[in-house]
Amino acid sequence: MASTQLPLVINGEDVLTSATFDVVSPATGELLHTSSSAGVAEAVAAVEAAGAAFPAWRRTHVDERRAILLRASEVMRTSGDALKTAMRNETGSDAAWADMNLHIATEGIVHAASHLVNIEGRMPTVADPGREALIVREPYGVVFSIVPWNAPLPLGIRAIVWAIAAGNTVVLKGSELSPQTLRLVCGVLWEAGLPPGVLNFITCAPAQAAAVTEAVIAHRHVRKVNFTGSTGVGRIVARLAAAHLKPVLLELGGKAPAIVLADADLPLAARHCALGAFLHAGQICMSTERILVHESVRDAFAQHLVAAAEALYGDGRKVGAEAPVLVTAAAVVRNRALVADAVAKGAAVLYGDAAAAVEDGAAAAAATRMRPVVVADVRPDMDVYRTESFGPTVSLISFAAEAEAVAVANDTEYGLVAAVFSRDLRRALAVARQLETGAVHINSMTPHDEPTLPHGGTKDSGYGRFGGGFDEWTWTKTITFDSHV
Repeated sequence: MASTQLPLVINGEDVLTSATFDVVSPATGELLHTSSSAGVAEAVAAVEAAGAAFPAWRRTHVDERRAILLRASEVMRTSGDALKTAMRNETGSDAAWADMNLHIATEGIVHAASHLVNIEGRMPTVADPGREALIVREPYGVVFSIVPWNAPLPLGIRAIVWAIAAGNTVVLKGSELSPQTLRLVCGVLWEAGLPPGVLNFITCAPAQAAAVTEAVIAHRHVRKVNFTGSTGVGRIVARLAAAHLKPVLLELGGKAPAIVLADADLPLAARHCALGAFLHAGQICMSTERILVHESVRDAFAQHLVAAAEALYGDGRKVGAEAPVLVTAAAVVRNRALVADAVAKGAAVLYGDAAAAVEDGAAAAAATRMRPVVVADVRPDMDVYRTESFGPTVSLISFAAEAEAVAVANDTEYGLVAAVFSRDLRRALAVARQLETGAVHINSMTPHDEPTLPHGGTKDSGYGRFGGGFDEWTWTKTITFDSHV
């Protein structure tokens, strides 16, 4: 494929930089394109463009913003093939994951537009009967959004549309692994009529990421930061923002448990656990990483789980060109090491073979392929018990009592999402209330994303909530006045 250089977009203009980096397909090892790499100068220019655009944008009527967003949803639908192709090329995802991404992203735009009527203040009663008070909501100003590669369509959209709908302007820093996809996401809004400077797109090579991120967060125009990505990088972003007293919204890593109670519908639970663990090769922050199953149904559930995995991925002992793609070879190495450590310490592999040789395909592409693996009899002394695999590796752990299941589920630094499987809704709700996670899905897989619901975690999975309204994208101002005037 002929290589082209992707530009940054600052104040509505394409910006080509002398510094570049290559973007390679994880599925084929082929060079897709080169991308312009922002330095501090380009990052500052993007912030200043957003800062200059903010006064006019914040004064636009909500009807105007809603019209732009609704046009953007239509542009996203008509541009769907190009968006999905770019996403699959850059991330190695399959068609089903790309389709799901497009649907969630399109619906996310519509929901943000439909919530605009809900940006409202309050008029509370105050102590002085001769005074009145208003509490109004104001946009922050420039929002700095940092977006990962694994679900670039919905994650890109949610980092942009709620902020701009509320009257903010945005500088989007896209992952270096999916710059074309995220630039196309921004293009949907530009094509819909978003004015220059309201949304600016930058990306950079990893070597420049620290300097660029620090410069943007430190800039006086930036008043809010949101980051989706790893917990390690999230800590750095949080420290930088804290140093400059900037509020932050973080969605970070996860180690999602799925609890299968004794009365669960085992075929349903197995199907959802297999999907939850292996969708997009497990490269989702909400992926099921630990399956906790009651000892009385452990063997029967294990049979259903293997059958469900085989129905989705075939013979788990073979790794060929049709095997799921991970974004880098390092991700495969990490998952193989987690399985090897567990097996060396007494775990058993129920499905898959992490060390299986590649049967076909180019060496560069084969290095990023790995079939799903189910590891049973996992204990706390095994690395896979605590480490987020962010890949197609899931642990099976049995328990004797529900209290034990809750304790194991909560025995992690993460707290993003969980699942509970039971035919008894009251029982499932009782367990769900005890789990230290931002969301619990009963009789459904852990990956779940609806823009009408608040989404985020607790503990090392971050803080703040995407979706569900505009509280994260506005601040409150109190105004008092004499009611007799």
